[in-house]
Amino acid sequence: MTAVLPVRRPGAALPLPPARDIPSATGHRGATAPRFLRHVAGWLVRGLMGLALLAFAVLAVGPHVLGYRTLTMLSGSMSPGIDPGDVTVVTPIATSEVTTGMVITYHVPVGDHALVTHRVIRVDRGADGAVTVQTKGDANPAADPWKATLQGDTAYQVRAVIPEIGHAIRVLRTPVVAQVLLYGAPALLAGWVLLSIWRPTPEEEEEKA
Repeated sequence: MTAVLPVRRPGAALPLPPARDIPSATGHRGATAPRFLRHVAGWLVRGLMGLALLAFAVLAVGPHVLGYRTLTMLSGSMSPGIDPGDVTVVTPIATSEVTTGMVITYHVPVGDHALVTHRVIRVDRGADGAVTVQTKGDANPAADPWKATLQGDTAYQVRAVIPEIGHAIRVLRTPVVAQVLLYGAPALLAGWVLLSIWRPTPEEEEEKA
């Protein structure tokens, strides 16, 4: 059998395939962009929530459960080991265990009795069991101009240093940022939940594509 080919008249347009058979470059790009944005938004929210939970656990829950304390270094007297803005993690020890070379946090016996974190360079023990220390900042040229008798049975020794996190803590405590976190974090979480609920199934995405 001989096949009969259609004859195209001069000037006549070629027949086009049905509209559904024509690939759409813009349609594929349009379907990919929302999917990518949802993916990025989901990971961003997960990351922020993870960091918030970690900070809450370390700074709020941990001290009550494990007994340590966190303090922000304000001066450079212990640089380069502890720089301004670093957070120190201190744990309680018996005052009788304080020895030369330890870095401890205590109240200075002068002025407003502020907390200071310095290295012990001398320990004197009284007949009544009192422990008196002299300290020095690693970056300071001279020892502190006082001797402090540690009060009570407990002193606090620096066990770890978390670099730079103190700057973030101070920013988070500012009124503006606190308000943004108070109202923005729940809104961000609600938006992520809604995106998860209304996210189209793979079959629906294929139909749209």
